[in-house]
Amino acid sequence: MSKRVPLRVFAPASVANVAVGYDILGFAINDIGDEVMFKAGNEKGLILKSIHYNKGLSKDLYKNTAGFAALKVLESLGLEDEPIHMELYKNMDIGTGLGSSAASAVAGAFGINEYLGRPYTKQELLPFATQGEQIADGSYHADNVAPSLLGSFILIRDNATLDYVKLPIIKGLKAVIVHPKIKILTRDSRNILSPQLKLDQHIQQSGNLGAFVAALFRTDFELLKRSLDDCIIEPQRAELIPYFYDIKSIAIDNGALGCSISGAGPSIFALCMNNIVAENIAESWKKLYSDKGIENNVHISDINTEGAIIS
Repeated sequence: MSKRVPLRVFAPASVANVAVGYDILGFAINDIGDEVMFKAGNEKGLILKSIHYNKGLSKDLYKNTAGFAALKVLESLGLEDEPIHMELYKNMDIGTGLGSSAASAVAGAFGINEYLGRPYTKQELLPFATQGEQIADGSYHADNVAPSLLGSFILIRDNATLDYVKLPIIKGLKAVIVHPKIKILTRDSRNILSPQLKLDQHIQQSGNLGAFVAALFRTDFELLKRSLDDCIIEPQRAELIPYFYDIKSIAIDNGALGCSISGAGPSIFALCMNNIVAENIAESWKKLYSDKGIENNVHISDINTEGAIIS
């Protein structure tokens, strides 16, 4: 067996749901994300040796999204006994609504695949990363995992089979994101959702999702703006996020194409047609939360087109 070369990989944060695609739509962002390092170990099997920046996470491979995803790749190749040391650099807080658990899972699956000489394509790693992310909230869905792994906007046609479509990006499109520093776990945010759906809600949301996809293919900002309206999930989760409707009004008043909750929250995103609009929104958001005494982080990003990379 050839000698393995140590490496470190990065998997980006992501915005899931994107207002109109609950559990089936997401996009990746730049600069924020988790990292994993792999190198040869001196003990049998994969060992998660250390977790940096978050001491509360488990090193048990069966309780850690990065570790479990990497283990599943090894098992599929019959290499689960190979001595490998793994380190997780947990740059993202848990419960931000920016796909923290998904980024770790993607970094685990992508990183071990690179370390082993790339036996799988990126696309083939999606099931392993999705299994890893499932550790966090118990559900099998790829709206954060797929964009973190592959980049761009991703539409999941079917989560069970992970049938997905990578959507185009309109040139100049920017995302601005604010994270008010309160914690909302995905599992808790799911539990408040009603299992009942009215027919008119289904019709409206289906139309918005279809038009959103069409807008990306047509590079149509105006259609995109008309489409970014969540009539199902946002009204139920808005009360969990302080001053959500004030934040949304600021975004729309300052020219955002749309604004909604990022994933399970509490982060909020807005899509903008240029950087000037994004910067104005970011400044106003930061001022509102600061004036209310709520610690927050604001981030402006292009849509990340690469997904997971060697760092």
